[in-house]
Amino acid sequence: MVETMKAGALDATFMNLPMAMKLREQGVPVKIAYLGHRDGSTVIVPRASKAQSLRDLKGKTFALPSKYSNQNIVIHKLMEDQGLRDADLRFIEMPPPDMPGALAVGAIDAYFVGEPHCARAELDGTGRVLYHVKDIWPRFISCCLVVTDKLIQERPEVVKDLVRGIAESGEWAENHRLDAARVAAPFFRQDEKVVRYVLTQPPDRVSYRMLTPEDEELKRIHDMGLKLGVFAKPLAMSEVVTRAFIPDDIKPANIPTPVGEVVP
Repeated sequence: MVETMKAGALDATFMNLPMAMKLREQGVPVKIAYLGHRDGSTVIVPRASKAQSLRDLKGKTFALPSKYSNQNIVIHKLMEDQGLRDADLRFIEMPPPDMPGALAVGAIDAYFVGEPHCARAELDGTGRVLYHVKDIWPRFISCCLVVTDKLIQERPEVVKDLVRGIAESGEWAENHRLDAARVAAPFFRQDEKVVRYVLTQPPDRVSYRMLTPEDEELKRIHDMGLKLGVFAKPLAMSEVVTRAFIPDDIKPANIPTPVGEVVP
């Protein structure tokens, strides 16, 4: 998907936030126009694990989707808060659909990824939740709508329709979670039971509200990525995001971004 966008063959897509920022850093003419959802990622350990905190996983094998994933940013924030270094965990990259199976056979000791790959392990009886991302970094941004500058310039009405569609469908999903599970399951190629579990257990496991990207929260993620070497240079948020296509009637009131108290 990244290469397709770089080649100019893709005008808009959902993408994880650090990757979108990396594209802009590399000079790819794209902007973040809106968010897809907040939260929706989970740290999973084996059901029989006695771990109660990240510290308890010292020396263990921990799977992440990639260096450029949201989860890489969040887990290193948690490591900082708990006094852990990179050498304390053995990180490996793994495709998200493979993670539940790898945990079940003992190939990894924990993983951190977006849903529904965490709910699957819970429902299979092989994994349990150590942390929801909302417990580590409240209102964390998961994915975002990325559009090319070309689409913005040539077809701004399309970008505006995309943004409104995301906002209105997100609000509908918040108020009709069981119906949303039924509608979404075929698109995700997942059992409806798994999607329903993601949307209801607990109900705030993933949020489809407050989807306007704010500079302060984007910068916080970018600054953490700079420390980790995910990004090579500082990037002004004005280069990254456009809020020009968010209709006034769906813009939220100014709500302070939570600092993000971490569960010990």
